[in-house]
Amino acid sequence: MKPYSSNYCRLLLSLCAIAMQVTGLQAEQPDARLDGRDGRNLALDQFRPRPMLNVPEHRLTRAGFPVVDVHMHPRIRLRSSPELLEAYVKLMDEQNIAVSVSLDGSLGEAFVEHSDYLWTKYRDRFVIFANIDWRGQAAEKDYANWDCQRPDFTRRMTAELARAKQRNASGLKIFKDFGLEYCNPDGSRIKIDDPRWDPIWQSCGELGLPVLMHVADPKAFFLPIDETNERWEELRRHPEWSFHGPQFPQYDELTAAFLRVIERHPNTTFIGAHMASCAEDLEELGTWLDKHPNLYVDLAARIAELGRQPVTARKFFARFADRILFGTDGPRTPDRLLLHWRFLETEDEYFPYAENEFPPQGFWRIYGINLPEEVLRKIYAQNAARIIPGVQERLHRSRELPAR
Repeated sequence: MKPYSSNYCRLLLSLCAIAMQVTGLQAEQPDARLDGRDGRNLALDQFRPRPMLNVPEHRLTRAGFPVVDVHMHPRIRLRSSPELLEAYVKLMDEQNIAVSVSLDGSLGEAFVEHSDYLWTKYRDRFVIFANIDWRGQAAEKDYANWDCQRPDFTRRMTAELARAKQRNASGLKIFKDFGLEYCNPDGSRIKIDDPRWDPIWQSCGELGLPVLMHVADPKAFFLPIDETNERWEELRRHPEWSFHGPQFPQYDELTAAFLRVIERHPNTTFIGAHMASCAEDLEELGTWLDKHPNLYVDLAARIAELGRQPVTARKFFARFADRILFGTDGPRTPDRLLLHWRFLETEDEYFPYAENEFPPQGFWRIYGINLPEEVLRKIYAQNAARIIPGVQERLHRSRELPAR
């Protein structure tokens, strides 16, 4: 009989400990089930509470107004499949998504390949952001030979960005590994605000390419995975998502570096992905937006955070209606999209933020913020049309799908 792995044993022991802390019961035998039935202990990952609330529900079938999804990944999620692309465009029609922004464009011939994939049949439905390859042909851990360490790197990248602009790129997406994972030859982490990269941000401003940057993750991901961490269950399932420890930069370091870049380049438009990784503290995020008029945020993959603070979120969305962009981090399933419309367009109470049986992120439910029409229209499409090249003309050419 094959023995259990050490990881499995540690997981089982941890679940038992959590169950005992929650119930106050003595530990059961190692072979006991932890399903919570008939007086047994309950493992946290088997908890499936069914709310007893009886409150009004508004199960919308599509967005109330045409939408621009500024944050999606078709190269990753659709795997360059024509059949999956056709199915996604059909879903866009059904859900009233007029335009989607691919953040997977890359540069050079890879940009051409990706644009051919999206634009051969659906040019009016997609715009594309480029990406920078910091590593080049070097091995993953051979940081000394990464392309970004070469003295001519920024010159070559700015030239590539200019060519991407000629090929109708609409922006530049920077992934979170830049700043969180990538290293210098001495093993130190590459810093977002390193002056070496300033020519890239300056070039984007001169080319009119907004920079959509993912700089951090939920604050809980930077804390110890212990009984006080509100994302314990999620991090236990995905320990690779944790950035706790001296080997990683701290959350405050990352966001401060991002803000320094924004301040140094006032003529470049920056979009902070995922509410600029500050969805848990909208008061703080508001100070960033007040200070930096060239900063915008998208709400991709953050309705879980926003929906548990509906009063604060509604005031924030009303105050910064001109600075927030809709996004999903998709393509998403119809069930997930419908929860976005429900969050933004209704005042429903205590409903799931995802279609999963078990919450995939925080262990909670959300509330709708029921935004007024003028705010919805800005967040759904008008703000994106104003700051992202190529969106406005596609909205004009796209037929406005009938309201639900």
